[in-house]
Amino acid sequence: MDWIIGLIGACLVAGAAYAKRSLSASGAIAAVVMGTIYYGAGDIFWFGLLLLFFITSSVLSKVKQAEKRQAEQMYEKSGRRDAVQVMANGGIGMLLCLGNYFWPSPIWFGAFVGVMATVTADTWATEWGSLSRKLPRSIVTWKPLPAGTSGGVSMRGSAAAVVGAGMIGTAAAVLLLWTNNGPDWPLWAWIPAGALGGTLGAFVDSYLGATVQVMYRCPKCGKSVESRMHCGVSTVRYRGWSFMNNDAVNLLSSAAGGALALAVMILAGRWFG
Repeated sequence: MDWIIGLIGACLVAGAAYAKRSLSASGAIAAVVMGTIYYGAGDIFWFGLLLLFFITSSVLSKVKQAEKRQAEQMYEKSGRRDAVQVMANGGIGMLLCLGNYFWPSPIWFGAFVGVMATVTADTWATEWGSLSRKLPRSIVTWKPLPAGTSGGVSMRGSAAAVVGAGMIGTAAAVLLLWTNNGPDWPLWAWIPAGALGGTLGAFVDSYLGATVQVMYRCPKCGKSVESRMHCGVSTVRYRGWSFMNNDAVNLLSSAAGGALALAVMILAGRWFG
């Protein structure tokens, strides 16, 4: 029955997102598979955090779209999320959910909260940071960068990252209190675990974006972009590892955020449990 409920819920959410043009066809299919697994192999805790990330991110992506358009032109992908983007943001969490399904352990919960906090923090930072009136600065050199450049950070975006990550941590505590079916760790500790893990993950994402993420230059307009096509022409790679695209960066940063959140929860359990 849980798998059926998960399938129905995932279809409703993915269908609505597809109708609102938040997901492409492949993205909607991936979201259905993912949502079904999150609820079927997990429960409302796992599915609820995924849903919270997805809904808030989708809503923020629609805020002041016209003002974000110039920055979005520099991203590898923008607008409707496809299957690869869906898996890059929720794939690690899905594996953690399945891990807990087959081999129940508190570690899956701790890492999951950090992963979801990271993807939320990164998305919130991107959506709100792109509306900043000041140019972002390189996380490595602190020099001003064009809006939308990988590795750029801003006060507005950083604040959004902290708030988004803290929201996931708070929601985790509420959902665990509701389900009463989670690790025997202090409930309050989930809030700093999510906030710290998600914030670290977001900054790791920015650091990787500024150092090893593959970047291209448009021969027509001269802009530095993430995509292989810009202005209708093929772009030229000028830095970064060829395999380290935005999706790979998301996976690595999520792993970093998950590791820190898990460490925070383990320490809290030992000291205050």
